[in-house]
Amino acid sequence: MAMAMAVASSATPPTHVLLLTPFSSSSSSLCPNPRLRRRALSTISRGVRVDEEGGRCRARTLREVCDGRVPDHVLKRAEEIGYVMPTDVQEQALPILLSGRDCVLHAQTGSGKTLAYLLLIFSALDFRRSAVQALIVVPTRELGMQVAKVARMLAAKPAGMEEMQRACTVMALLDGGMLKRQKSWLKAEPPEIVVATIGSLCQMLEKHLLKLEAMRVLVIDEADFIFSSSKQGYSLRKLLTAYSTIESRQTVFASASIPQHNHFLYDCAQQKWTKNDVVHVHVNPVEPMPSHLHHKYVICSKKDRLRTLLCLLERDAPKSGIIFVADQSEKSKRAGELPSTTLVIEFLKASYSGPLEVLLLEEDMNFNARATSFSEMRQQQGCLLVSTDIASRGFDLPQTTHIYNFDLPKSAVGYLHRAGRTGRVPFSKEAYSVTTLIAPAERFVLQRFENELMFKCEELSLDYLKTLS
Repeated sequence: MAMAMAVASSATPPTHVLLLTPFSSSSSSLCPNPRLRRRALSTISRGVRVDEEGGRCRARTLREVCDGRVPDHVLKRAEEIGYVMPTDVQEQALPILLSGRDCVLHAQTGSGKTLAYLLLIFSALDFRRSAVQALIVVPTRELGMQVAKVARMLAAKPAGMEEMQRACTVMALLDGGMLKRQKSWLKAEPPEIVVATIGSLCQMLEKHLLKLEAMRVLVIDEADFIFSSSKQGYSLRKLLTAYSTIESRQTVFASASIPQHNHFLYDCAQQKWTKNDVVHVHVNPVEPMPSHLHHKYVICSKKDRLRTLLCLLERDAPKSGIIFVADQSEKSKRAGELPSTTLVIEFLKASYSGPLEVLLLEEDMNFNARATSFSEMRQQQGCLLVSTDIASRGFDLPQTTHIYNFDLPKSAVGYLHRAGRTGRVPFSKEAYSVTTLIAPAERFVLQRFENELMFKCEELSLDYLKTLS
């Protein structure tokens, strides 16, 4: 894999950022045989070895990529679960992570970032020591539950190694959890790995119930979502600088989308979130949009947007749908305006007469309200869920047939995340669609998303929709 090193100018901190770029023909010295070189060019990003004598290529296994730096019992568990061959991001990131470098993992959802940083964590643990040695910060309870589940699966004793004296423990310190039990656990025998939402984590740190003196690895998962939330972002900045130092830990940021990533990398070093030699691993930034999704858009003014959404729901009659709205801005909060979630949920409850129940999922909901929404969704065959991007992270509703973007997502990757919430039922013949409501001035933004994600959007006439209502 060819690497290009970008060194900041003298006016900036001496940040050495390694950008992993696709293998190019200028790197032909790595494979002098032209025939082998053509084969290597198509497969080098997947960890292919070129056999110089036989001219054969063989993909490296996950065990080979880890190169003896991850405990054998952890790799055996990974293989038992089914993690045998590395994904692109694991192939490219693990050698860097296991070398001890701070890292920004930038790859789309489902690319294997979680396993990559968990293998790093298990390589850094001292299994003889009972102390918090690794901390994983997540934006939502649901994502935290997923990460903790994978960590516990890897931490379990593999078949044939039951005689192991001790396996490491994983604590899920998540909003809405049983804090009394977790307090007792932390006092009696601290876990080696903690997966935490920032709110619950800060409670424990401020009460001095959780100590990070022994922390070796700090992972911030879905970093862009946490930083985009004013409340979580403030707490995260404090965690990065006040409760531990970059000299005593290895820091990993993981995210599917990092807007202005060069600026973010500069901030990492300037704000002392990472060491100066942080490495940026950017793998497969965007994959083509799945072909079975139908993409549509409606141009309407903001004052007509709620009525247009209602027309679409009556026209489509979805079996189950998600309506995505934007997070409320600080300016809007200061002006005393209602958030989009409130506007949409109140309008639909008053005006929508279809068979689906309208439910709300937002970041600031308390645990009981969130749990009620999830319980209701699981019990029903379908519903209309109104949600922000960050609230839906880690949440899965496979039966979703329709996505509505009440507000345009901030980026192409954001559009891809939203669209990926539908069409998840294997071999289904359902018609899945993603419909976006935009103002005339936003059309160019949607066109940019189309070009980047390689899909086409069909325009729906607002006049036609009005005749249906």
